[in-house]
Amino acid sequence: MAAPVTAQAQSAHDALSRVIDDHWSWWLSVHPTDATARGVRDYDDAIYDLSLDGRAAQVKKEQGFVSRLEAIPAKELSPVDAVNRDVLLWILRDDIAGEAHQAERLMLFTTYYGWHQGFASMANGLPFYNRSDYESYLKRLSLYPKQNGDALAITRRAITGGYVQPCSVLQNYAASISGIVAGKPEETSFYEPFTRTRPRDIGETEWRLMQGRAIALIRDVLTPEYNKWHDLFVADYLPHCRQSDSASALPGGADWYASRVRAHTTTDLTPEQIHAIGLAEVARISKRMDETAVKAGYATRAAFIAHLRSDPSYYAKTPEELLRVAARQAKAIDGLLPRYFATLPRLPYGLRAIPMAEAEGTTTAYYMPGAPESGISGTYYVNTSKLDQRPFWELPALTAHEAVPGHHNQIALQQELPLPPFRKYLAGFTAYVEGWALYTEYLGEEMGLYDTPEKMMGRLSYEMWRACRLVVDTGIHAKGWDKAKAVGFMKANSALSDANIDAEVNRYISWPGQALGYKLGEIKIRELRTRAEDALGAKFDLRRFHDAVLAQGAVPLTVLDGQIDAWIATEKRR
Repeated sequence: MAAPVTAQAQSAHDALSRVIDDHWSWWLSVHPTDATARGVRDYDDAIYDLSLDGRAAQVKKEQGFVSRLEAIPAKELSPVDAVNRDVLLWILRDDIAGEAHQAERLMLFTTYYGWHQGFASMANGLPFYNRSDYESYLKRLSLYPKQNGDALAITRRAITGGYVQPCSVLQNYAASISGIVAGKPEETSFYEPFTRTRPRDIGETEWRLMQGRAIALIRDVLTPEYNKWHDLFVADYLPHCRQSDSASALPGGADWYASRVRAHTTTDLTPEQIHAIGLAEVARISKRMDETAVKAGYATRAAFIAHLRSDPSYYAKTPEELLRVAARQAKAIDGLLPRYFATLPRLPYGLRAIPMAEAEGTTTAYYMPGAPESGISGTYYVNTSKLDQRPFWELPALTAHEAVPGHHNQIALQQELPLPPFRKYLAGFTAYVEGWALYTEYLGEEMGLYDTPEKMMGRLSYEMWRACRLVVDTGIHAKGWDKAKAVGFMKANSALSDANIDAEVNRYISWPGQALGYKLGEIKIRELRTRAEDALGAKFDLRRFHDAVLAQGAVPLTVLDGQIDAWIATEKRR
């Protein structure tokens, strides 16, 4: 018979439930477009408040939630409740810690993302089924001048205070702003919802009027706002960009970097320790790359990589060809998934090209989560710019990471788990999420994805890429490396193209610490798998292990460690 629940335990559970519910209701009010995507329509006439006053109010509210959570006796909570409390505390404390640094508050964009890009992609996460959906969208488009004005005011303050991105990463950034509104309004991403099938509750005449309103908003409201940011960037930001590539050169930058390292790795590892781990991984992977080159018939790795980079048969001639090969790779992996996973998500995913306005300066691919409540699938975005530097032999590892069994499997399944909403939608710990996706590249070896030396070199090059990140990110921000040294290290050790290396190093420079989570998370998951295999022997079931890793959604690595230990103990009793 189960032990009775004590009054104290019930009281702690109830107190935690109230905090979780209150926090989620508040979070939805602060993130209106996310609320709409999650089926909460109370804030359909609003967008995110980007102002410093708005952020200060949010941090104050978060501090209140932290105080309430800390007042709940952890020892009186069930194991499930204890994890919920710990995860929410981690999310809140991380956000509060980041906002304690001027760099976090004032530097609103990286080479990977900016508010202008986020607004341009807003429609991808919203439902468009009826008149109210379209009216809400038109209202939100009209609100951009306030958000953009707040962002420009903060950016001007950042320029004055010296909290600016390095000159070395900004060569193509102006185009990422102006390109969003280039051409006719009907050709922009903002207009895309009006190219879809007309909803049944909107008549033809009203539909044409709505389309006209959208064109007018894009032409008369959004385009001038994007031009304001473009002009400020060219006339004032670029002339004041900083010469040093290191975050530590910023006022308070070393402390800011240390906080970002903790946030993205969910560990207490120092930059020096991470740098050493990276060098050891680079040496280990280098040996495998050398062995692969010999098997392919080349005397050296450099000779094989030179061939891979220069043979035109490895590259698409058109964007459509690259998307077609990526789609075929994704469907091939789909067919293998049941052999390696007992539980798969219900939500499907699609494939699209990265918008050209951002493609030139961004990474080779990325994943956009779906919203089941609004009928929105996950999306695997592939970069179709610079086709001569997007080789086919990278696609197996790339697809495993960004689509399946990587990001889509993990994130879509997390959205379907019986967890509190904040854990379904807010828990995005870099070391877990990106560590899982990198682990699935490794799993691809067992799945047979790398059936040629070229594909295997692509897989190893991608692993080397993430190992190099440990060296390069810490080298730049803790050891004073500049961009040239970072690019040289990446080029000497990976098979990545020049365009990818440039985009990636720009990302590490402009987004300190984020890239560290990938390899450290993957190392931990592989370590946990080895621990489970050793402990369980013949009882080890790979499908059940994968389910155990994914069963609680994204968590800090320390929490995942304890969860797998508990799973191992349960498996021993089966």
